[in-house]
Amino acid sequence: MNAPRVIGDIGGTNARFAIAQDGKYSQVKHVETEHYPSLHDALADYLKERPQGELSGALAIAGPVLGDHISLTNKAWSFSIEDLKQSLRLTTLTVVNDFAANAQAIPHLAPQQKFVVGPAIANATGNIGVVGPGTGLGMSSLIPHGGGWTLVAGEGGHATLAASTEEEFAIIRMLRKRWNHVSAERVLSGAGLVNLYEALCALRSVEPLMLAPADITRRAMDKSDDTCVRAFNHFCEFLGSVAGDLALTISAFGGVYIAGGILPRFKEAFAASAFRERFEAKGRFASMLAKMPTWLILEESPALIGLANMPLEVKDSVKK
Repeated sequence: MNAPRVIGDIGGTNARFAIAQDGKYSQVKHVETEHYPSLHDALADYLKERPQGELSGALAIAGPVLGDHISLTNKAWSFSIEDLKQSLRLTTLTVVNDFAANAQAIPHLAPQQKFVVGPAIANATGNIGVVGPGTGLGMSSLIPHGGGWTLVAGEGGHATLAASTEEEFAIIRMLRKRWNHVSAERVLSGAGLVNLYEALCALRSVEPLMLAPADITRRAMDKSDDTCVRAFNHFCEFLGSVAGDLALTISAFGGVYIAGGILPRFKEAFAASAFRERFEAKGRFASMLAKMPTWLILEESPALIGLANMPLEVKDSVKK
């Protein structure tokens, strides 16, 4: 980690680039991915403004990392790791799932970079889960091992969405008219918030307005639109159930952290929602869930922190 590396957090809507060294990063540039035809163009544009010299690279990608050829899940970008390394003249290039990088950041977060949701549980140690709604829904885990951590990234956001109430069953039935498989991401993402709003309108026989996710959250926060309020509430409740499932799956006594760009702007409303109630609502195992803390990550790009501190020889990655 002593040598400089270019790092990038690449999502479906936004990308953030920086130069990292000694576990810290600087020279951050935020770009909208729609302005570039490819990742190569976006990264080359960033590097042309940087001093010349040998650089390694580490990128966090919103999609599975299964080999040399990478395709983003929610963006029409694809690339070869080897070709990208060669064309940018990087000494090495490591590519990981974005939520592997988010998980790697957890041990390095300062107290002001996270916000407790639910009870404050002192000295929580053990496995850590990370789940985050943004352009899509990411999920990963961090397992303590030999004085360090083992990253386990996955695509849990595409697991089948489960209902816990009659209205949630009705919402899922409505969404199944559009998709044969209704995954958690279909409601827990920016587009998912719109899907929730439109499903609730259909269930109430109300003509939906053409609203963006930001419109729905604004109307929910100022309570000017009851359907938007219900959509935001369902969003938090579904997220509580999904986060609780992750916590049960990995025994997350170190806590579950909520990442993503949607909720930090509404941290008080999120904390006041039924998220934590639904997180713990796991029948006979409710008392076990009650011992696991939940945190909202306030840092804008935890993946950059993770990439700055990530050993470039990591298991859940492809290195060229």
